[in-house]
Amino acid sequence: MSEPSITRPAPVPRRFGAINALGLWTLYLKEVHRFWKVVMQTVFAPVVTTLLFFAVINLAFGERRGDIGGVPFSEFLAPGLILMGLLQNAFANTSSSILVSKVQGNSVDFLMPPLSPLELMIAFIAGAVTRGVVVAIATGIVVALFVNLTPSHIWAIVFYGVTGATLMGMIGLIGGVWAEKFDHISVITNFIITPLTFLSGTFYSITVLPEPFFTLSHINPFFYMIDGFRYGFTGQADGNIAIGVGFILMLNLVLLIASYLVLRSGWRLKS
Repeated sequence: MSEPSITRPAPVPRRFGAINALGLWTLYLKEVHRFWKVVMQTVFAPVVTTLLFFAVINLAFGERRGDIGGVPFSEFLAPGLILMGLLQNAFANTSSSILVSKVQGNSVDFLMPPLSPLELMIAFIAGAVTRGVVVAIATGIVVALFVNLTPSHIWAIVFYGVTGATLMGMIGLIGGVWAEKFDHISVITNFIITPLTFLSGTFYSITVLPEPFFTLSHINPFFYMIDGFRYGFTGQADGNIAIGVGFILMLNLVLLIASYLVLRSGWRLKS
């Protein structure tokens, strides 16, 4: 006698809501795990670099420079260096993640799952913000051993830290999609990010700049981010805080739209 056939229920496709929260969370964790498993390179190395910048510049110019607007030079310098590390690492996280996936041919790992362009964008940017904030906190803890870093306006520290990391994460995302080799990322870093960072008042007050450089500094987004972040600690700013908030929010909105359109088009990812 033949065995009775077993009727199995038809497979039911998994349904997701308006947001694939599980997929988004999984990709975010993958981005965090990616930089955390090489934490000596991605977190501690930037902390050491920032500490070297702080030590060399403070020892070389601190006593000669004196106070800046009533703020000791070391206290003026530290917040700018902390945010500089945050911005650079937020950019590095998304740009390297996407470019490495393209070069190794495993970008299908995040293109094939049921993730929308919006969900991909949120996961990548959240990973960049996490790395940037972790580097900033670690750097702040170490620098606080040598200089007073008492917060004056916590909202400014949080706002410029998060929006700055978000902005650089989106630039890194677009740059990673555009780049076809690591030299392309180096071009963005060496000819755009580093010059704008160094010319933003990280190491000096822009009030000492002659024209037209003083006016040009006010169209540099890095100036508003670093000036606002420093304002959060010292309570003093070289620029208008309200203008800085509006400028950074507007720039984030523009880059948000651009990042979404780039991912939705599949440009240089699906071709």
